[in-house]
Amino acid sequence: MTFLWKQLVLVTACALALFSAFAQSPAIDPALLAKANAGDPAAQVQLGDISRAAGDAVQHDLQQSAEYYRQAVAWYRKAAEQASIPGEMHLAALYRDGGKGFPRDLEQAAAWYRKAAEQGDVTAQATLGVLYSIGQGVPHDDVEAYFWLDLAASVKGPNQQKYAANRQMIGTHITTDQLEDVQQRVARWLAAHPRSGTTE
Repeated sequence: MTFLWKQLVLVTACALALFSAFAQSPAIDPALLAKANAGDPAAQVQLGDISRAAGDAVQHDLQQSAEYYRQAVAWYRKAAEQASIPGEMHLAALYRDGGKGFPRDLEQAAAWYRKAAEQGDVTAQATLGVLYSIGQGVPHDDVEAYFWLDLAASVKGPNQQKYAANRQMIGTHITTDQLEDVQQRVARWLAAHPRSGTTE
């Protein structure tokens, strides 16, 4: 009798765990999944967002939450590896913030912000500048911080003044020679990557 009781308890526990997993699984549109599997970066970012939201929604199961975050990373990475700026930015943010059961990795975050920054994403440039200014995920380097913040401040947008103020604050920590060198580097970068009047 005890053996049967243990089997019944085990079967019931498995059924409840399975039901719980299915109840928390996000509903995925088959057409979206097909597009993502075919290599569409926008669809891959969408699936990453769905997985991340599912991870955020899990209340008490860190293992389940972490699994959703790993799925989000996998989808974001597929998009990011195609030089999709949204994929790079979402991947960077997930590594920066971490999640329930998913550890932060500031070096990975900085690496993906850098990829987006090198493609001209203003938010990535400003974020990378801040990371260099405080040495998070990258070595502390005021010259690098100034470079990325100066690029971000060169674009008209709602945060332009904030980026300029941050750049000026960092500028007080570098020498006149370093300032001249970094301004020449910024000018070369802007000449090679025309912004064509884009705003943030």
